[in-house]
Amino acid sequence: MTMTKSLVIAAGALALMAAPAMAQQAAPMGFFITSAPLQGGNLGGLEGADRHCQALATAAGAGARTWRAYLSTQGANAVNARDRIGRGPWANARGVVIASSVAELHGTNNLTKQTALTEAGAMVNGRGDTPNQHDILTGSQADGTAFSGDADRTCGNWTKGGEGSAMVGHHDRQGLNTEPPALSWNSSHPSRGCDLPSLRATGGNGLIYCFAAN
Repeated sequence: MTMTKSLVIAAGALALMAAPAMAQQAAPMGFFITSAPLQGGNLGGLEGADRHCQALATAAGAGARTWRAYLSTQGANAVNARDRIGRGPWANARGVVIASSVAELHGTNNLTKQTALTEAGAMVNGRGDTPNQHDILTGSQADGTAFSGDADRTCGNWTKGGEGSAMVGHHDRQGLNTEPPALSWNSSHPSRGCDLPSLRATGGNGLIYCFAAN
C-alpha cells in the first residue's frame, strides 16, 4: 500500500468518526411559532401564553428549557417582549439559528417563512397560501418594546377574546407593499379584533412566537 493511499484511508476514517460528533453539535431548538392557537387574543395573560409555549415545547421534546412567549403588555406595569426571552442564540426546530442575540433579533436576523417554523419543524402558511396565517401576535413595537398610550395593542394584555386589538407581525416578511411595517416580523399592523374570526380575517390564526429563555 502506498503512503498516499494510506493517507486517503486515514482521512476517510477520521471523517466518518467526526460525522456523528458534528451531528450532535446541531443547535438545540430555542425558537418556534406555535402550531395551534388558544382563544384568539385571550391567552390567559402572559402566564397563560408561557404555559402554552412550554406545553408545545414539551410535546416536541424540548421541555427541559424555560419557554416564554414573545409578547409585550401595556399600562403601569408594562412588559417588553424583548426583555423576557433570554439572551440567545435561538435556533429553530431544524437547528437553523434565527438570531444570536436580542440586538440581532431586532436588527438583521435570519427570520423568514422558511426559518420561522413550528415546534414540530413545519412551515406556517404565509402570504399567497390558503389560508394566509402570517399575522403573529406580539403587542410590540419594532424594537420589541411595549406601546404607550391608550390604544389597545395587546388584546387587553392578552385577556380579551372579543373586542380589542393587538399588534401583529408578519413571520414571512411579506405584506401589501415593501414599506418596513409590511415586512416586519413583529410589528406590522393592529388586528381588527381579538376573536379568532377577526384575527383570521386579516391573515392570522392567533399564533405566537416562543423563545427559550435559558
